[in-house]
This record gives sequence, C-alpha cells and structure tokens, in this order.
Amino acid sequence: MIPKFLKKRIFKAPVATDHTASTPEFEAEMLPVASTLYANAPINQLYRKLSGQLLDVAVKPKLLGELPEFDDDDNILRFYVLQDYSRSNSILIDLQTQEHNLPPALVGVQDITHDVKENAAIIFLHHPHAKDSQLSPRLSRLVAAVLQHPELQVRLVPVSILWGRAPEKEDSLFKLLTADNWEDPSITKQLFNIGVMGRDTFVQFHPPQDLRTLIHDSLKGDGEGFSVFDSVASETNTVQNTAQADTANDANKVNDIAPSFAMVASADGNRELVRSLQQQLNIYLDKQRASMLGPDLSDRRNLVDKLVYSPAIKHAIEAEAAASGTSVREARMLAKGYANEMVNDYSHSIVRGFYKFLTWLWTQLYDGVEVHHFERVRELAADYELIYVPCHRSHVDYLLLSYVIYMRGLSIPYVAAGDNLDVPVLGPLLRGAVAFYIRRSFRGNALYTAVLREYMHTLITRNTPIEYFIEGGRSRSGRLLPPKMGMLAMTVHSQLRRTNKPVVFIPTYIGYERIMEGGTYVGELKGKPKESESLIGLLKVGRKIERIFGNVHLSFGTPLHLSDFMQKFDVPANSLPADRTDTPLDDKTSAMVDNIGVKVMQHINKAAVITPVSLLSLVLLSAPKAALDEDICREQIALYQGLAQHLPYSDDTIITDMTPQQIIDYGIKLKLIERIPHILGDIIQVAGKQAALLSYFRNNILHVFILLSFLSALVARNGRIERSRLNSIAEQLYPFLQSELFLYYSAHGLTETLNKKVDSLLASGLIVELSDGMLSVPETNSKCYQQLQVLATPVEQSLERYFMTLALLAQQGSGNLTENEVVDLCHLLGQRLSVLYADDIPDFFDRALFTSFIGALIRLDYLQKDEETGILIFDQRIDDIAHHAKYVLSPDMMQILQQVASLNEEEIAHAITEISNKKQRKFGRKRS
Repeated sequence: MIPKFLKKRIFKAPVATDHTASTPEFEAEMLPVASTLYANAPINQLYRKLSGQLLDVAVKPKLLGELPEFDDDDNILRFYVLQDYSRSNSILIDLQTQEHNLPPALVGVQDITHDVKENAAIIFLHHPHAKDSQLSPRLSRLVAAVLQHPELQVRLVPVSILWGRAPEKEDSLFKLLTADNWEDPSITKQLFNIGVMGRDTFVQFHPPQDLRTLIHDSLKGDGEGFSVFDSVASETNTVQNTAQADTANDANKVNDIAPSFAMVASADGNRELVRSLQQQLNIYLDKQRASMLGPDLSDRRNLVDKLVYSPAIKHAIEAEAAASGTSVREARMLAKGYANEMVNDYSHSIVRGFYKFLTWLWTQLYDGVEVHHFERVRELAADYELIYVPCHRSHVDYLLLSYVIYMRGLSIPYVAAGDNLDVPVLGPLLRGAVAFYIRRSFRGNALYTAVLREYMHTLITRNTPIEYFIEGGRSRSGRLLPPKMGMLAMTVHSQLRRTNKPVVFIPTYIGYERIMEGGTYVGELKGKPKESESLIGLLKVGRKIERIFGNVHLSFGTPLHLSDFMQKFDVPANSLPADRTDTPLDDKTSAMVDNIGVKVMQHINKAAVITPVSLLSLVLLSAPKAALDEDICREQIALYQGLAQHLPYSDDTIITDMTPQQIIDYGIKLKLIERIPHILGDIIQVAGKQAALLSYFRNNILHVFILLSFLSALVARNGRIERSRLNSIAEQLYPFLQSELFLYYSAHGLTETLNKKVDSLLASGLIVELSDGMLSVPETNSKCYQQLQVLATPVEQSLERYFMTLALLAQQGSGNLTENEVVDLCHLLGQRLSVLYADDIPDFFDRALFTSFIGALIRLDYLQKDEETGILIFDQRIDDIAHHAKYVLSPDMMQILQQVASLNEEEIAHAITEISNKKQRKFGRKRS
C-alpha cells in the first residue's frame, strides 16, 4: 500500500484550477482537464495495477445478465454510471471491464474535437462530499458537450454492484456491516464488504443508453423513447418541483467543486436537465437493485401481527365471531394461528446454504441446467410485480426455479407450497428459504380464506415476487393439468384493491429427462395410494442421487400482463375496496380469471423444450412393440426435428440440436432405451419397464405434434380423403384436443393452421395430393409410408378415450349419470382397457383426462348438467361426434371399446358403490 501523504504528492497533477481531493479516483471524477491525464500517468498505472491485484485476491465477483453490446465506432464515448462513490467500486468495475474486454473504466476519455477530456470513464451519481441535491459534475459536463456538439455521441452504461444479497431485516450489527442494503457504503462497510462478502459480490451491466436520446426525450417532456427509464419519468417530475428552490445554492456548490472550464457555464444553464437525467438514473438503478435484493423484510412476528390487526382481517374476525358464536378474541387467536401456519420466515443464511447445497446437488443429479428466454424476465423485474406460474412436474421444481432465478441475480420468489411439505426438518428449512404454506383445501373456511388473501395482498403490495403452481399439484402423466383458479383469483383480487406495481404473469415450462418420482407416479395413476411427504421419504429420494438424470430445462414463456386482460374484459382498475377481502369478483372478472388460467397453460406449452428424451419417447412408443430398426429410428427422429423446425409450434419452442445418432446414444446413456445387436441391422427398443415412464416424457411435447399426428391418421386410416372432408372432421374434434393439450390455435383461424400443417406433410412426402383436392398415402412399400404410420399413432389414444366415453354415455342414455359418475366410470374402464389391450401405458389411468373431456363437452353444449342433481342430459349429437372416430380408429379397436364400455345396471351400481367407498376411505385417511 502507498502511504496517504505520499500518494497525494505523487498523484497531484497540474490543472486549470487548483483543488485537492482525498483519493485518486475522486480526482479522476472532479478534474476535467489536466496537462497529463491522471489515468495515463505511469504512477497511476502502477497504483491501478497493484490495487486491482489486491482486490482481485479478496473479491470474486459474479457477473449477472448479459454484457453490454457496443457499436464498433471509435468516435462513440462510453461511460459507466454508478450510484455511490468508493475505491472498491471503482477498481472492481475496472477489473470487470478488463476481464470481459469492455472499454476500460479507469482510463481517460478524450475527444479533443468536442472538448471532452475526462480522467476516467466512470460517472458517480453520489459524491462523498456532495450535499443536498448536488449534481454529478461529469454528467453535467457531458450533457453540456452533447448540447454544444450535435455530432457527439455518448453512451451511458448503468452498473449495479451488490456486496452480498441479504435484504434489510433485523437490527443486526453483522448484517449492518456486511449486507448490501439501502444505505450508502461507508469506508468501514466497504472494508467489511471486501473481507466478508467479497466472495458474494455481484456485478450487472445494464443496457447502454444514448445520452443524446435521453436529453431529447427529457426536453420533450413526454417521456417517450426513454427505453429503460420510461417507468420513472413520472417520479422524476415530482422530485423536480421540490428541487427548483435550491437551484441557486446548488449552482454555487458546483462552481466550488468543479474547476473553471468552458463547459461549466453551459452545464450550469442546464441544471434542471441534468437534475432530471440524474434523478432518472438514480431511480432506475434503485429499481434494478430492488429487483435483485427484494423488498425490505419485516420480522415474522411483526408481520403476523400486522396481518391480524389489518382493517381487512379485523372485519373478517368480527364476521367469524358473529357466524360461529365465539368471542372476537377467540376469532382473532384463530386468525393468528392461520397466519402462523402460512407466513414465510425468510432467512438469507438458509438461502445461501440452499444455494451452495443445490449447486452441489445439481452437479450430482444433472448433466446441466439449461435456461431459455430468461432475458424477458429480467427486463420486467424492476417495474412489475412478477408472478411466476410454472408447470408442476416434481418436488424439485420448488428449488430448481428459485435456484435459477437467484443465480441469475433476481430476488427469489415466495413459493405457495402445500402444507403436506411442512414436515419436520424439511418444512422449517423451506419456510426459511422460499415457501409459505397453504392448506390443500379450505373451501368454506371464510376466515382462513381472508387471512390468505390478505397475506397475498401484503406480499404483492410490498413488490415481493410470488410463485405458485397453477395446476394445483404435480402432473402424474406428463400432460398439463387443468388450471386451478384459486391463487389466480387472489392475485387479481389484490390488484383490484390497489397495489404499487402492475402484475405480470411469467408462464414457465420445466422439463426433465429423467424424474425422481417417475415410478411413484405410475403407481399412483394405477390406483396406489399417494405417499405422504416425510423426512424418511426425502432420505429415500436421496439414495437415488447418481448421474443418470440427464439435463433439466427451464423455459420462460411470453409474459402475460394483467392490464391487457383487464382492458379486454373491461374490468376497471381499483374497483374493489382496499380494506376488505370478502368482496366477490363479478361475472366479468371471473370470466377474465378463467381466461388468464387457460392462457397461462397455453403459454407454458408454447415455451416447451423438445428434448432428446421426449423425442425418442414419441418415436419409439409410436412403433409396434416400442422398437425400430436403428436406421429407421434415426430417420424418424430426423423427420420429427424437420417438421418442428419447418413449421415451429411457437417462436418460444426450443428444439434439441443433437443429431439423431447423438439422440439415440444419449437415450442409451440414460438407460431408457437399449440397442439390440442383429446381423441384419441393430434394433433400438425401449429398455425393460421403461415404457410407462417414457410415456410421461412423450406427453411433455405431445401438443407440438398432435395436429400433424391427427391429420396423418385421417389420411393413413382412409387411404384417400378429400381435403375439405379432412378439415371438417378436424374442426369438429379439435376443441377436445385443444382442451386436453391446451393448444393455442384459435377456432376461427383453424382452417389456415390445418392447411399449413397439410402443406408441411406434403413437403415432407408423407402424404400425396391428387387431383380435385384429394389427399392420399404414398406408395405402401415406401419409407414415407412407414413414417406416416408412425406419425399417425400418437393421436389414437386420445381419440380412443373420447370414443369410449361417448360409447358409455350412449349406452347408459341421457339423464342417468352425473358428471362425477361418468368420470369415475371412465377412469375405471380406462384402467381395465390399459391392462388388457394397451401394454399397461398409464394414459388411460389419468382421471384428469376424462374430467377435461367431459368439461369440454359441457362447455361446447354437447352435454347439459342439471343444476340441482348434477345429472347429464344430451341428444343425438353425441353419436355424431362418435361417428367421426371411425375415420381414425380401426374397426377392431372400436369393437373393443364398445365392449369395454358396455355395462349393465348391476355392474354400474356395483362400480359406483365401490368407487364411493374408496373415496370415503381415502378422505378418512386424510382427516386422520
């Protein structure tokens, strides 16, 4: 280290106006003109190198986000914008710019033509000696230069630096010294940061902004064009009004600090402009910081008390006391108990522990965690209340999504978790990291509902990111489950009670290549009781930790803005009272919630990742005996890749870039398939007992290929079919496929979509177009014919379920069964059919698929449900739908389905009684 007294002498350079500064970096900011630039002085280069080496030993920063992209133009001047001055921040940014080959931060910036001579490329918005509303001298000079020289180009790069990521919480001395919060860093704190939090330091370079554009938009006064600063323009205007009174005093302060220089007068004349720009930069960096740190935290006990004594819960307590006949005190204690059940107890120490543990765990479980489209989340984090709505595949989802978000520099969301996870050891750890617990069912419990709604409203108004699984539970089949609207409705309810930021939903696709619970899922679909979560169960899962799980994929779909839905459904903002939780949503708002739920599911599917395992599963499970010649298998994989690339399901859909041979080798590595050597050519087949599990991964991407499969089946099973007839049948059955697989194609544009799919099949040679709009199969001995038969198979199981359900309804007649009875019977028949005829593939075991189909029949008015009895009523149109099945299903399969669905009254009564008894036993176990 260089002694301070010696450092002052060494680094002092002749300037136009004499002045001193306590540190070299401060001189670099305050001295615009020097006969020898400080940054280029030999002794400064030595100081810079030594300081950088010392800091580099103690600090290992992690870069967040993307590096800024600069134009290849040497005439553009580039400056980094930091909020707070400090030696460590200056040197850290300089080291980062060197490491990532960016324009250096502590090197002088000169443009003699435009009278720009700056000793460093860093703008500090807050000076160590600044008082009141002191402006940044360097920013002032650059603004003046840009105004004086129309051709001058200056780019500003805002930079966020975090020394630790613990949100502000209790009055802890250790946290006060180490955690990066909302206080400006003192010398003592910087030393603690370097020594204690140096290995937990984060740097993020934000997108470069053109200073001239910012000035132009600020002068216009309408805020347009402030790409990253749009959201803060209104906040800046309010600050300016109070700041004008201090303008004269501030001008004197700047003249005291800044040297006499030609641009100072001009800068002084534009103080309000500089003040506006500086305020916007400050607010922007504050918001970016908040998106990374999260909101300030209250002590859990205080938060519970605030909930219980809030006006909304006071009203709910009084209503509960009146309804139950208890005292207000007893009702309040009950509400407090509910709050204690659910409220999160965030601990940064636990979060850091989880982060380190999960970093190790993922390397043991997975070959990699691949993340797609995260940049769209980062762009919204500062200005919106983020609601993550992922699909739910595994218990790993809770930790994986939070890990990815935290690792990429955003505040982790609070996760709504079922209280079944609140088990000893694991439960408190999850509560201290990400989870707040809610009961699996609380219908009819008005007080519990009120407390949960108020807690959600508290989180949202505090700008806390939230995550909940809109399906309500884990999918056992690999398909998306119908959305549960409860948490979604609570989110909308909170927004309509007035919140700080607009709400945006982030649909998130999670895809695995092997899944820990795979065997358990298949058993549960076949009727085995669901295993309760426990520490013993966790330890059992822990025994599976070995490198056989491949990659895991997270893909963030296109965000859905709640304000867009409110405009579409004409739902006014702030339309609910702020101090009540029990105000019901009107019909328009309820319809909006339902629409949001469907759109979320569709956007999750649009963000799907076609992985090597899912592609292999789709191909092999469509082949007879789940086996193919290896050459044919490669060709079929290449065909599917080509179809998905030629006509993408969505711009958000990701397709594996592995070659077909690499995909096969990868499946063998994961022990999902096996190669059987043969003298006439090796055979690829599904490994023993893996077919049921592979159906799970096939179902992850079934929606991508389902229309291609359906159209292929219509041509393949009929040999020839008119194009108009094909479209007519597809349009009639499409709503049921759409309901099951959450397809996003709209009904009014379906004909165009179908024509594009048919053209894609024609281009691939899978079907042939004859004269007069007739479509035909290719030559029966050709490779394309065999590929068409494989592609036509996936849709068959869906149509088999539909036909079996319709056959049961037709056989029993209108007005004899309720909706639940039909679903239960179809589920029972599906289990029998799967065991007898479908190689034990678990799709027929999935009760949710029958529920979805019956729901679609009711929604499309093919079925009418009596409001009092729940009995289903229908007419001959049911037979019309079933009639279309003959164009896809073989006569033998239709005969089997008819036989399975044929039940007499005695069998029906016996089955319904047994199902009812089973449900009662299950309910009894849950209550106990």
